[in-house]
Amino acid sequence: MKFSQSTKFALLFVTLFSLAACSSTSEEASPEVVQTETESGIDATTRRTQELEAEARARAAAAEERIASAALNTTVFYFDFDVAEFRAADRDVLSYHARNLAANTNKRIRLEGHADERGTREYNLALGERRAEGILNYLIVNGAARRQIEVVSYGEEQPADRGTNEAAYQRNRRVEIVTP
Repeated sequence: MKFSQSTKFALLFVTLFSLAACSSTSEEASPEVVQTETESGIDATTRRTQELEAEARARAAAAEERIASAALNTTVFYFDFDVAEFRAADRDVLSYHARNLAANTNKRIRLEGHADERGTREYNLALGERRAEGILNYLIVNGAARRQIEVVSYGEEQPADRGTNEAAYQRNRRVEIVTP
């Protein structure tokens, strides 16, 4: 039996088409596989998101801890000439000190007020005390207890810098937080 070339080609085409049609899988199995893959993908995404959020919280907590530590290590606050109010820039640092005192009720500190040498001895003692009292009031308003804080004024008696220029005077106008 002789077949023409076009007949052979047609027979081969029908055979291949039939085999291809028989080898496909049912449509019911496919959605389950896709759904399982999608759910595990969602689970993996959710898990990764939670991991990233936990890492971000840990980094934020570590940064807050570094800021608090730096603030608590700041213990000298400077004042302008003949002014008893502390600078607005010191509020955040003083707030950390107040929170630390509130959290540690057994902790005690001493606020030592100082002035530069300009003015009378009596005036500078009073000015040093007003400066320390200003910080005391801020600490109390922000959570510290009065019994935790002692106030002392040295006026011009204990200069940080014995110079007689404006830079030296600036370093002498201060309140120091001292842990007895």
